[in-house]
Amino acid sequence: MTSTRPPGSAAVREPAVDGRRAAVRDGLGVGVAVGVSGLAFGAAAITAGLSVTQTAVLSLLAFTGASQFALVGVIGGGGGLAAGTLGAVLLGGRNALYGLRLASALDVRGWRRLLTAQVVIDETTAVATAQQGRAAMRAGFYSAAVTLYAMWNLTTLLGAVGAARLGDPETLGLDVIGPAVFLALLWPRLTSARAPDGARGQVGVAAAAMAIAVAATPVLPPGVPVMLAAVTALPALLSRKADR
Repeated sequence: MTSTRPPGSAAVREPAVDGRRAAVRDGLGVGVAVGVSGLAFGAAAITAGLSVTQTAVLSLLAFTGASQFALVGVIGGGGGLAAGTLGAVLLGGRNALYGLRLASALDVRGWRRLLTAQVVIDETTAVATAQQGRAAMRAGFYSAAVTLYAMWNLTTLLGAVGAARLGDPETLGLDVIGPAVFLALLWPRLTSARAPDGARGQVGVAAAAMAIAVAATPVLPPGVPVMLAAVTALPALLSRKADR
């Protein structure tokens, strides 16, 4: 009995399967590696004055590391919840742009779109866009999303419980965890631009934001310098769109 399968069809499928497997491996690796930093967030949130329950719920619902660290940083510095939330929203706004980039590849509808939107963040987008083909993009995205969401929330809880049992985390110097991890999250984005000019531009924006924040901190309420610093990215964004 002869096969009716077109010649070479198996050879075509094998690279596709290999691509999905590689994407899953990438997603698992990123999820585990980045998820461990939830320990630092849990400790930083407790240091800022949040309870274990508040910390855990924040990670479950917000699930975007930079915004979460920004929020607890403002609260820990004496700022109000409104100022901290606004700063976090400004930082998290980029996730909406990621969603536009991934919409055609993920192709989700209805309630699945709502669930997927929850996990559209830097890391899942990076894994997805590094793949070739829609199937591999979906495999990479969801493997990173599930792994990172589980790891981040588990380690957040462990970090919060551990910090809460220490009494006053500041006596051990844990109050520096938030800024340190925030810088660790930011630094790769400043140094991994595809073009040298792009890298210099990002460093310039970061330097301007830092200068504004440092200058405004002594004279403005906590949280406001963060929002002013975030606004410095708008001219660069508008300029980049105009160049295109």
